[in-house]
Amino acid sequence: MNMIVAVDKNWAIGLNNKLLVSIPADMKFFRETTTGNVVVMGRKTLESFPGGQPLKKRTNIVLSRDKDYQVKDAIVVHSQEELLKELENYDSSQIYIIGGASVYEMMLPYCDTVHVTKIDHAYEADAYFPNLDEKPEWTVTADSEEQTYFDLEYVFRKYEKKKA
Repeated sequence: MNMIVAVDKNWAIGLNNKLLVSIPADMKFFRETTTGNVVVMGRKTLESFPGGQPLKKRTNIVLSRDKDYQVKDAIVVHSQEELLKELENYDSSQIYIIGGASVYEMMLPYCDTVHVTKIDHAYEADAYFPNLDEKPEWTVTADSEEQTYFDLEYVFRKYEKKKA
């Protein structure tokens, strides 16, 4: 299973249910990586999308504690157990966890690859991703050249869980 996330230098991912910054190359990478695959997100992440609509050309699975919550063109699950059971229906290499913070944290133990857009800037934030650089079981297996968007520098980095 995979995760895909954009983080700042403090591993922050959001503020007030919004991304910290929108970098076109990062958006393109996200689109190209997840299209045709399964994306898993929390309800607030879904609601942060344009019109609160599921992502097109992907199987959208939304986690919400609200038993009455329904979304057109998405599968809604209500617990970690229910989510894991639903994910058994898909090839794990085609599953991408896309946020938010609590969903990332809950699903990290089940993932073996994390695609991180690492932005060299510190933002004000209220949501964070676990710092993989501090977790000995994770190692960087790919790193892009440094990219620039206006005055922001960032890299695309791939982390993989070390095989036990």
